[in-house]
Amino acid sequence: MATVKIFLGIVCFALFSGHSLPGRYNINQAPNMAMPDRAKLLCIAKNEVGVRELSGHNDGPRVATYLRYTGVEQGSPWCAAFVSWVFGQAGYAAPRTPCSPALFPFYKRTKQVRPAVVFGIYFSHLKRIAHCGFVERQEGGWLITIEGNTNMEGSRDGDGGYRKRRSIKAIKYFADWTNKKGVDDEN
Repeated sequence: MATVKIFLGIVCFALFSGHSLPGRYNINQAPNMAMPDRAKLLCIAKNEVGVRELSGHNDGPRVATYLRYTGVEQGSPWCAAFVSWVFGQAGYAAPRTPCSPALFPFYKRTKQVRPAVVFGIYFSHLKRIAHCGFVERQEGGWLITIEGNTNMEGSRDGDGGYRKRRSIKAIKYFADWTNKKGVDDEN
């Protein structure tokens, strides 16, 4: 795990330094392009893969950091707090919510599946979006995601930060918080 974090740190350094990787945008030279913001968000989120709760009860130092960022106490569900914290670390003022349904207001929803778009899974027994995370990429009918408060099985109340493979059919909404217009894509 330490090797992976070191590797991701090197990748992040390369992305955010003055030098660009082949095929990547240079963040310092392209401030108005969407991809650098998306790359930055995903880099931050990837560095959190492997975070684990202390006792399995929505606790631990890193989980407390996510929850504190959204103004709630340790012990609360934290998937939306994780998403909000990542946006905050990337310099966004919003979203900043511990509540997953709040990540999907109509004016932020999109049908375009892109890197760093937030996904939401609807749970019929709760009658609401009850889990969320980031889309890293799409592979056919599947999404590779980065999410907090899940587990190996993909639960909505897990024990840590994971990279998951989820069916695109399981997703109710996508939201693009990088969109400055506040409207679905190009509308």
